[in-house]
Amino acid sequence: MKKSIFCLGIVLIAFSNVSFASNVNPSITKNEITAFYTKTTPLCVAISKGENDFAKKIIEYGASYTEKSNGMTPLMVAARYNNTEILQYLIAKGVNVDEKDEKGYTALKYAELSGAKDTVALLKKA
Repeated sequence: MKKSIFCLGIVLIAFSNVSFASNVNPSITKNEITAFYTKTTPLCVAISKGENDFAKKIIEYGASYTEKSNGMTPLMVAARYNNTEILQYLIAKGVNVDEKDEKGYTALKYAELSGAKDTVALLKKA
């Protein structure tokens, strides 16, 4: 009796390990996860965190304010996070307000989706 319970326990443990192993999504690799995070520019991170002085310094030191980060321009990031100070700064630098991402969204669309009323008003003026 003890041998059969012991064998049954071993079999259950063996099959539970197989079921856990099959739940892993093989389509996502470590390189793809790393690539997602490396596409983010320091400028867009600063804008999303509200570090306006640092974002301005990055631009003054020569960072591209048109380079996309995860498919979004810095203007789109500023619009999404309702960062009106950087938004005005980027518009004064001459960024394209009507530029679209791969989804077809503009900075105005991101501002509308996030409910950023101040940003929507600024983008409609520009």
